[in-house]
Parts: sequence; C-alpha cells; structure tokens
Amino acid sequence: MAVPLHQKMRVGAYVTKQHLMGVKRYPLVLMLEPLFRCNLACAGCGKIDYPAEILNQRLSVAECLEAVDECGAPVVSIAGGEPLLHREIDKVVEGIIARKKFVYLCTNALLMEKKIDLFKPNPYFVWSIHLDGDKEDHDKSVCQDGTYDRAVAAIKLGKERGFRVNINCTLFSGADPVRYAAFFDEVMAMGVDGITVSPGYAYERAPDQAHFLSRLKTKELFRDIFRLGDRAKKWSFSQSSLFLDFLAGNQEYHCTPWGNPTRTYFGWQRPCYLVGEGYAKTFKELMEETDWDAYGTGNYEKCADCMVHSGYEATAVMDAVTNPLKALKVAIAGVTTEGDMAPEISLENQRPAEFVFSRHVETAVAAIREQNKGRKRVAAAE
Repeated sequence: MAVPLHQKMRVGAYVTKQHLMGVKRYPLVLMLEPLFRCNLACAGCGKIDYPAEILNQRLSVAECLEAVDECGAPVVSIAGGEPLLHREIDKVVEGIIARKKFVYLCTNALLMEKKIDLFKPNPYFVWSIHLDGDKEDHDKSVCQDGTYDRAVAAIKLGKERGFRVNINCTLFSGADPVRYAAFFDEVMAMGVDGITVSPGYAYERAPDQAHFLSRLKTKELFRDIFRLGDRAKKWSFSQSSLFLDFLAGNQEYHCTPWGNPTRTYFGWQRPCYLVGEGYAKTFKELMEETDWDAYGTGNYEKCADCMVHSGYEATAVMDAVTNPLKALKVAIAGVTTEGDMAPEISLENQRPAEFVFSRHVETAVAAIREQNKGRKRVAAAE
C-alpha cells in the first residue's frame, strides 16, 4: 500500500475536522526547504539559481521545527536543494517525527549511502527518491550520467534497512508512454512502496524552457500511460485516485496553493512552492494577507499550464473527503482514459506574468554581505 492506512486515517481525520470547523483554507502538506544548494544541476529545476551567498544559507533545526509547529500540516515534505547536504537534517527529521507528523525526505540519493545510518525506520518516515524515468531518461533529466544506477542502489539499500521508500517522478514533453509504463513496472519490481508522479512546472529560471508540458499534453500523456490497462492497477501511487484522474483530464479542479505552503530561507513563499513572488514573515501572514484569487490557472499567466501535485493534490484530497464514493469509484475502476475530458479553465481573463524573482534575492544578498562586513569589523577590533 503506497499510503499506509494509519496515515490515510490521520490525514482524513484532519481534513474532516477542518471541514466541520468551517475552515476555508488550511495546509495539508508543509513543503520545507531547509536549503537551496544541490549536488546536481537539473535542466528543469528553478530552485538552485541563486548567488553563492544564498546557496550557503541553511534553516536551523529550530527554524525548521518552528515552521512545522506554526503551520500544523499533518505531512511534511523536506525538499531543497538536496536536504542531505544539511548537516543536521537527521535532527530535523527526528523533531518532526516526535511531533507525530509524516515526513517525506526528498533526495536525489547521491548521499544516501553515506547518510543512511543517521536515520531509523519509522512509520512516520519515508525516503522519497528522485527518479525521472528509466536510466536514459533520468540521467538526461538530471544532466549527469550514472545517477540512475546510484538511485536504484539507494532504493535497494533503503528497503534492505527496513525503510519505506517512494520515488518522485517528473514527466516532461516528449515522454514515451510505453517506456514510462515499463519504468513503473520496473520500480514496482524493485520493491518501491509508492510513486509520486507529476508533470513538470515551467520554472521561469530553469535552464531548459523547451520541455515543459501544456495542460492538454499532460492529460493526453497520462491517458496514454493509464490506458495500458490492468498494468496500471499494479502501480502503487502515493497520491489520491482523484488527483490521478485529474491528470488524465477527468476532473475540473482549481489550484489550492495554500494546501502546500512552503517555508524557505527567505520566509513563507508566496503563493506556492512553484511560484515565488514575495515572502511572508509568518504562516499567519501568508494565509491571511496573500491575495489567493490572483493566482492559479485562469487567474495568472505563470499558472496557465500547471497541473503539479503541489498545487492540485490538496484539491483532490479535499474532494475525496467530501465525495468519498466518487474517489472510491475511481480507486476501484481505475482512471478513465477514453471519452470527453472535463472542461478546461478559460485563460481569457488571466493577468500577465510579473517577473519579480530578483527583488527578494538582491535584498537578502545585500543583508548577508552587510552582516559579513559587520563580523569582519568586530573581528578586526578584537
């Protein structure tokens, strides 16, 4: 089972409670980025294009746990950058588990053999290993030969040590449905517990801007993959059946960016994990002062083609809780791959993109340099 029963029950109870309390917006998964630095430079990634001063920064253990407490989401996804580069990442994980939160530690697995002894198997802990397809596709995606073999070795090691191990897989344009179906068969044979799958998002700072999927291409691709019949039922996805149905064009969902709030070195990222347009100092400020209606497909040009799990999985989970029979039907019968698709969201009234990436970076770099100058002055005076 990709998502253990006790996790489904805990998260389901949490969502139900929010509905009964009449809470309109609430977090489901905290996206925690304790650092931006990475030991890979993937062509489709927009997370590592920062000056050295920013890449050298880390959230402390205390800051990470404060974000977990402040947010209150039942699930924490630790991303980056590469989280295993953080010297105290084991203490961050320990602190989150102690709070009875489910932790998904996202890693490219290059450091996993070296770091695995820092962690212990726990019902609240999952390794989420980046694997973007078979050997050819993955190594091309991450722009470094040999990474697929090391990730596969890390999966085997994790399973041998008694850990739950998932893979997270991002699909780009040109993906071959037959090859990806074979890849899903392959990772299931490795003993992987679950697959997190998503179309790539067009990060504005990503080196490769030519291979992101449009919404129509995303729907067609996932229909082609799921159309492979009974094989799909053997694949264990760590996502709701309704989100998978959405990827195949069968659900008309709107983005719920507050469902996956992001905490980084800069603060609480507005509006979501994928689009960085300013930061709030507190989670309360993020939730109460962000103009949520200004974002999402149909509202904002940058969001036009997005169908990523970090924007829509929370929508699907909320729908599943309020419409359990619909979710059960898809879970049993499988994703629909034929017939008309759900109506697409109109882009007619979306506002044009604003490019504000450098403002907060420039401010932070200036502050860091000033702090460094101050330390040098103090050191010289001593």
